[in-house]
Formats: sequence, structure tokens, C-alpha cells
Amino acid sequence: MIKYFSEGIDFDLKGKLANNRWLRFVAEAEAKRLGDVNIIFCSDPYILDVNIKYLGHDYFTDIITFDYVEGNTLSGDLFISVDSVRDNASFYGTEFPVELRRVMVHGLLHLIGYDDHTPEEQKTMRSKEDYYLSLRESVTGEK
Repeated sequence: MIKYFSEGIDFDLKGKLANNRWLRFVAEAEAKRLGDVNIIFCSDPYILDVNIKYLGHDYFTDIITFDYVEGNTLSGDLFISVDSVRDNASFYGTEFPVELRRVMVHGLLHLIGYDDHTPEEQKTMRSKEDYYLSLRESVTGEK
């Protein structure tokens, strides 16, 4: 089950049911099943605090994924900075909802087992993101 929260900001994701259907599709396409996944929308200062407190990293990021996966069941917390997603959408010349979906599927791909530390891993991760983003409309019936 996917649950949505916001911490320190007023943000409500539109189209949660469609988003859940899409993320479930991604999990199943990767031979996994969704367990409890919490998506927590927050601000830059909030995610920086999480990054420092739990990971020892003193920098901003768009997403932090905490992995509680057991076997083939995906569970975890995805902290997403809405501020960073907005900045990235502007920087990359894309719309905010598209960039937000990219970040959400990125976090789910981490739970599935993909990493992005090396250039090769980054290439694979980006390819997977693009692939699943390209299928979203056909899976959900929504743009």
C-alpha cells in the first residue's frame, strides 16, 4: 500500500490512485510486489535535516530512500523535496509533474535494487526511469 504524507509543507499530490496503479505496475514488471511504501513530500530544509541526521550527508537532494524491503516485497520511505523537484524541473526544462514522477519512480527503483553510484548504474537508472515514464499514460489512462 502506498501512503502519502507531507512534512513542513502544504502539498497534496493529484491523481494518487493513478500514481498507485503506475507504481504497482513498475513493481510487478520488475517481478516485485508492493508492500508499505510511504511517500513523504517535504521542503529542502527538511530533507537536508534528514540527510544530515540519518545519512551524515550535509547537502540538498531531491529524494532520500529508506529501504525496508523483505524478499520480493517492496517497503520503504521515500522523502521527496518538492523544492528540489521544482528547481530540477526548471533546470531540465520539464514540467513539475513529470519531474515529480521521475523522482518517485527513481525511489521505487532503488527499493527494487537499482543503484546510481557509478556512471554505468546511473545510465541504467535513467533508462529505467525513462522506460516506465513512457508507459505511465497507457497504464493509468492519464497524462
